[in-house]
Amino acid sequence: MNATVVVILVLSLGTYAFRLVGPALHGRVEIPARVQELALAGAVVLLVALLATGALTENGGFAGWARPAGVLVGGVLAWRKAPFVVVVVGAAAVTAALRAVGIG
Repeated sequence: MNATVVVILVLSLGTYAFRLVGPALHGRVEIPARVQELALAGAVVLLVALLATGALTENGGFAGWARPAGVLVGGVLAWRKAPFVVVVVGAAAVTAALRAVGIG
C-alpha cells in the first residue's frame, strides 16, 4: 500500500472519529464557559489570520493594493448584510477596477 494512501486513510478515520465523538459525548461532558470563550476567540483569530495571509500575500511577498481593497469592500458588504452575490461581485469589481487603472 502506498504511503499516501495510508496517510489519507488515517486522516479520514481521524476525521470520522472527531465527528463521532460529538454526538457520543453530547450531554455527558460539560465544557466550562471560559474554555468555550477561549475556543471562540481562537477560531476568530485563526479566521482573521487566514484572511490576512490570503488578502495580503502572494508568492511570499506583498500582493499589491487591489486585493486588500477588494477584500475590505467584500468585508464591509458582508458586515452590512448584503446578499452573498453582491459581496462577491462587489469585491471582484473593486479589485478588477483597481488593477485596470494600474493599482496592482
